[in-house]
Amino acid sequence: MKHVLFNEADRGLFEEIVALDPELEGEIFLIRDDYAVGPIAELETAEGQVARLDWWRRLFSDTPYGEEAVEGVDDLAVVTALCRSLDEDPESEVWIWIGQNQHDVMGYYWLIPHLKPYAGRIQVLYMNNLPFINEKGQLFYPAWLSEIPAKEFKKAKKLARPVTLSEFEIDPDEFNRLKIDNAMVRILEGGKKILGQPLEYFDTEILRQVTKDYQKAPRVLQQVLQKMNVRTGDVFLMHRLREMLRTGRLQTSGEPDRSWKDLDIKLPGTSGAATAREDEQTSTLPNE
Repeated sequence: MKHVLFNEADRGLFEEIVALDPELEGEIFLIRDDYAVGPIAELETAEGQVARLDWWRRLFSDTPYGEEAVEGVDDLAVVTALCRSLDEDPESEVWIWIGQNQHDVMGYYWLIPHLKPYAGRIQVLYMNNLPFINEKGQLFYPAWLSEIPAKEFKKAKKLARPVTLSEFEIDPDEFNRLKIDNAMVRILEGGKKILGQPLEYFDTEILRQVTKDYQKAPRVLQQVLQKMNVRTGDVFLMHRLREMLRTGRLQTSGEPDRSWKDLDIKLPGTSGAATAREDEQTSTLPNE
């Protein structure tokens, strides 16, 4: 058995899951790119792949991670290794785990054309509008695999079903439609339906957490990530916050390009403290 995951946090979760259910033990293949944001036109070409990589480099260069953090991301190499593994072990299956969010669904749409030669050996587990029990014993509907307690995956594994021949035909067409549209943000409307949105889609979420007084940018980012209904990665949000500073939609007390931890922001045209309040939570930045 081989597992495909779309979030780094899910890899650690699977160690707990396997400890509880050894039947799920298997090699993990992690698709790391977030195809829910950024350019996806012509990804089948070297030019399109370079354009996307350059876009991510620009975004990461504005963050504490630095653009070198992008260099290790190579989903094509991951898929090549997965296909080689399937060729070497003809009896093995792949289980694709998908949370109900645009990040996982877009990763699935990107992946599935590569696995068409292995139809019949590809299982999908999509947590679409499925209830689980949280640690407090309450019923909830998780959007991300990492929200599901490890013990609940005994229930989740029963959802495995083969990817149908029809899905192998139709789902790549959906990704092609999105490539033609090439919106810079893509959100999940329901089921597996993805809608394109403008680059500024998450700006409203950021503005909700900005006040009339200066706050440290990492504090604002943390609040956005905790309270937003449709989640995206911290790198993309940092990029949007920087862009709003550069265009005057937000105001800072210093240079907008200074280091992230030193950046303080507020709404423009309002009275505020001359300097940002110190924030003991600025040292940690969540990342998907």
